[in-house]
Amino acid sequence: MIGILIIAHGSLGDSLVHCAQHVFSGRELPLRQLGVTVHDDPVELLPQARELLSQLDAGDGVLVLTDMYGATPSNIACRLLEPGKVEGISGVNMPMLVRALTYCTSPLATVVEKALSGGCEGIVHITMEACDVTARR
Repeated sequence: MIGILIIAHGSLGDSLVHCAQHVFSGRELPLRQLGVTVHDDPVELLPQARELLSQLDAGDGVLVLTDMYGATPSNIACRLLEPGKVEGISGVNMPMLVRALTYCTSPLATVVEKALSGGCEGIVHITMEACDVTARR
């Protein structure tokens, strides 16, 4: 099973974990998060991030999801990457996380692919034409 580690600013990761637990209620999720604040030294967070990786890795690998490429969380993730063992994606959102968790029993490369497609396909412009008119009444 693929573990999933969210590294994000503030409490965003905690909120995403909470939402995922709601979506997958009753299921134990291979999911942890590491919140990064403005006061944190990224180098000092590395041991904690590595410990979370070891907790999550059941032998099949870990997918690290970050909120924004180039920011501190993704810079921490860059130091954790090991091709084929620890992969990373930035721009985490709920559709991406749900897709990754749905396929977490697949190989790591498949989970990466599914998470990327879920993240992209989950971004939709909501228009009146796209909505069911009767649902708005």
